[in-house]
Amino acid sequence: MYSSSIFDSNFDNFSDKEPQRAPIGVFDSGVGGLTVLRQLYRHLPNESIIYFGDTARLPYGIRSQAEILQYVRDILNWMQQQRVKMVIMACNTSSALALEIVRSEFSMPILGVILPGAKAAVQQGKRIGVIATPATAKSNAYRHAILEIDPNVQVWQVSCPEFVPLIEQNRIHDPYTNEVARSYLEPLIQQEIDTLVYGCTHYPHLAPVLRSLLPSHVKLVDPAVHVVAACTQELDLLGLSNTHPPVPTRFAVSGCPQEFAQSGVQWLGHTLTVELVDFTDSAVSQF
Repeated sequence: MYSSSIFDSNFDNFSDKEPQRAPIGVFDSGVGGLTVLRQLYRHLPNESIIYFGDTARLPYGIRSQAEILQYVRDILNWMQQQRVKMVIMACNTSSALALEIVRSEFSMPILGVILPGAKAAVQQGKRIGVIATPATAKSNAYRHAILEIDPNVQVWQVSCPEFVPLIEQNRIHDPYTNEVARSYLEPLIQQEIDTLVYGCTHYPHLAPVLRSLLPSHVKLVDPAVHVVAACTQELDLLGLSNTHPPVPTRFAVSGCPQEFAQSGVQWLGHTLTVELVDFTDSAVSQF
């Protein structure tokens, strides 16, 4: 179980009296969703945000659908307690394995990253490569979404089990990471892809490495950019766009708050205040 945070009062009145001022919930298994958060800061600067990283249970990409579904339900129940007005599932594995199920179980709008990413990929090229976690690749979610939009394109997928742990360990510039990336990209390069989709929100952190290994003509598609565009449209449609100054972003994790706070310096450029949410205990701590 979990309890309400000491920060909940910041949002309570907004949700009831001014729902447009309620926060957007964003979650991922770890730091990957920070790529979505950065896009939200850039394109929706008035929105208040709650970010949750399920760091105690990452990586999601090696989990079963039953495990992912339980994790997502835990997080969405917590998000619902925080009175969010919308949730962005900033995790491709969750979007592939749980999105359609939980959309029928929760009343708040829930956006995934796969469909926006697939639409953008089809607009970019005809020979599309997808790098993804094992679970996302196995689900064929990107292949299905891309071919449903345009059955004439060709799609190749590569499972990349080592990427998320390497990124979470901040080993992006490690020579070993370059070797791993080369091995993952080689079959896609051999297929002469013209577009590469980041099938995991962690992967944009690897952009310098991937760009150095890919032919210069290959376009990179970051679904984080496109899910934020979809979020903007949804907020407008629902009349929930916030025009007031936002409250500071809340960060919460299920693992070590100190480790995540240090990652914040790396990925966001400043130190974060991070709460601990333990789904098996009532304690919520702040670091």
